[in-house]
Amino acid sequence: MDAPVRVAILEDQLIFRDTLVDVLLSEDIQVVATSASAAEFLRQLDQTPLDVAIVDLRLERPGVGQVEDGMDVVRTLSRSRPDVRQLVLSGAWDPAVASQAYAAGASAFLCKLQVGRELMVAAVRALGRGERQLPDSLDELRRIDEQVRAQSSPLVHLTPRERDVLRHVAVGMDNLKVAAHLGITERTVKAHVCSLYRKLGVENRAEMALKGRELGLRPSDGSSSDAPA
Repeated sequence: MDAPVRVAILEDQLIFRDTLVDVLLSEDIQVVATSASAAEFLRQLDQTPLDVAIVDLRLERPGVGQVEDGMDVVRTLSRSRPDVRQLVLSGAWDPAVASQAYAAGASAFLCKLQVGRELMVAAVRALGRGERQLPDSLDELRRIDEQVRAQSSPLVHLTPRERDVLRHVAVGMDNLKVAAHLGITERTVKAHVCSLYRKLGVENRAEMALKGRELGLRPSDGSSSDAPA
């Protein structure tokens, strides 16, 4: 007989959380941890044997006026517990949010307004077997995959002017030369370079230039972009 799937639940709504626990226990699925707090949930899972984590995206903290983002939990778990399959729950079906969840490390995404007992149990069992649950619609899946790929590129987070600066840094120009080519001040270039360090996650200018070349950025005939500085 197969070992029961071990599940942890992060859900702020008590009635929904209790219902989930009852449903899963009735199907011989073990519930090893439950919480309404992201920090407490992560502490509980630190040393807990686990197969599946069910994570609610919006976590309200009554009395403190605070709302936690379950997406942060998904990212943390994907780094610290890559062996755990994550099932993300959302109050609404939004392809963009679903895309973000899959990019963050989720293995399944379900909308609370559409999920019933059978679907929830089936999804948990599938994840317990190591499967990844994706949307049934091929068009929807293709759209989500395209969004995930787009979001995986650092370029999506850069402004047009930051891309201009990176193009010129990639070919070895210093700030003064970049400013001359783009028709902006050296001080403005420095500000964009500081932003590029943060967004690209590089530590020095050589790494920045290499990243720009890896991303295929090159200045076109030395001309500047029409984007405002």
